[in-house]
Amino acid sequence: MAHTSMSPGHDEDAAHLASLGYTYDTTFKREMSFWGNVSLGFTYLSPIAGVYAMFAFSFMAAGPPMAWALTIALVGQFFVALIFGEVVSNYPVAGGVYPWSRRLWGRKWAWMNGWIYVVALVGTIAAVAYSVAPFLIDAFLGYDEARPAPTATATILVAFGALAIASILNYSGTKVLSIAALVGLIAEMIGSVAIGVYLIIRNFIFLAGDNPEHPGHSFSVFFTNQITAADGTVTAIGADGPFGSGVGGYFGAFAWAALIGMYAYYGFEANGDVAEEIKDPSRQVPKSMRMTLYVGGLTANLLVFALVLAVPDYSKVADGTVANPISAAISDAFGPVFPIVMIIVCIAFISCVTSLQAAASRLLFSMGRDGFLPASKWLAHHTPSRGVPSNAVITAAVFPGLFILLSLFAENALTALIAFGTVGIYIGFQMVVLAALRARIKGWKPAGKFKLGAWAYPVNILALIWGILAIVNISFPWPVNDNTFLDWAVLIVLVIVLVVGFLYMLGTKAHLRGDAPAGDASGPVKVVAPQDA
Repeated sequence: MAHTSMSPGHDEDAAHLASLGYTYDTTFKREMSFWGNVSLGFTYLSPIAGVYAMFAFSFMAAGPPMAWALTIALVGQFFVALIFGEVVSNYPVAGGVYPWSRRLWGRKWAWMNGWIYVVALVGTIAAVAYSVAPFLIDAFLGYDEARPAPTATATILVAFGALAIASILNYSGTKVLSIAALVGLIAEMIGSVAIGVYLIIRNFIFLAGDNPEHPGHSFSVFFTNQITAADGTVTAIGADGPFGSGVGGYFGAFAWAALIGMYAYYGFEANGDVAEEIKDPSRQVPKSMRMTLYVGGLTANLLVFALVLAVPDYSKVADGTVANPISAAISDAFGPVFPIVMIIVCIAFISCVTSLQAAASRLLFSMGRDGFLPASKWLAHHTPSRGVPSNAVITAAVFPGLFILLSLFAENALTALIAFGTVGIYIGFQMVVLAALRARIKGWKPAGKFKLGAWAYPVNILALIWGILAIVNISFPWPVNDNTFLDWAVLIVLVIVLVVGFLYMLGTKAHLRGDAPAGDASGPVKVVAPQDA
């Protein structure tokens, strides 16, 4: 593609990419709009997937006040998004955390970040696809409190179906992916905002009425560690109460429940994964990252507060009578419309899988383009007609599928891999945040269109503090399972992933392959030869 056929803006984007050591002419098509990019990040973040997947877990841990965990996590992740925005504005390269770490720190740091993040994304894709089955079954059979959980075979078949749909959409090209993300955004808004507003209004109508079957809940439930059962018994939430984790009183219960917020807010990185597929990425991607958090934060908080108010009887959730409080609440609220709501939820989950897979495929492509992975040339293959890294998309479908199949033979192993997904993503994020702080200290002067200026150091430090606290909380072996292995699963898998990645890197010298620029943030952009790394 000759530069003479491009628009001036296109020329500028190509020139910026060329200055970073990459040739746009042989890679992606810039067909994604600003709102398409926001939709991609939003559906990756997916308030429905994040809240619906973790609601029962967190509600059982800490009761109604757990809703505040989303607000806390939103503030913390906003600091991270500001750092990411400044970095991607400087380095609008496909692949997200891996190329950013490469430029800010160097080859070894980039290899480890990319490796951790690939494994985490594969686990997260498997987790979200695996979560579709209960909602799909409820959509077709209706909610039945007495019905047992879906069988492993049914869950796997539904997960494969979700994965297949996502793969087809990703394989079809950037324009199709952008449209699919917009459809997912619409489904998310209906499933989050419309349903959330309805549930809140319905609750306060009940609160104002005099119906013993639907008494409603006042907003005070979000500020108390007590619940009142139907017989009037008042019980404290905490280590000795109905919800507590058994560790550290209510603080331990809330810290455990706070995983819902940490699980909900990390989709904004996907905006930068496709930086080579949007026009003027240096300006647009930082904006879309912030917009993703604005919209995602509003909808996720609205949804979780609405769902808490919609649960008819907290004591039934506490004693285990109601195992799926979301389906119980929505079935009670929507009656005959319940199946339609569940279908919308399933669409949102599939859209989330699609966005996760898009992010994973761009990361695999980026590492393959730089020669960092086995079969790098194969992974870096690009289909010009569709403008997608087709082989990387296939890889981002096959490995999550293998993870899902693992549940037939070792369910605990799958649970451990899925549990690692969240902490792996947070570690990948914080490796960029730490690399940015190190680069600043060493003299990095961001040159993109979005700069934090005098706020750079305070925001960077706050983002790092938040990330460290989140990683410690996610990794902490809370004794909440009957199986001790599951309590330690995150740390066990984390150690395995770190050791395997580090040994592979040293043994194969994978980080020395390729000649893409590395570690040049504090100096002029230059191509670093492998032997000089």
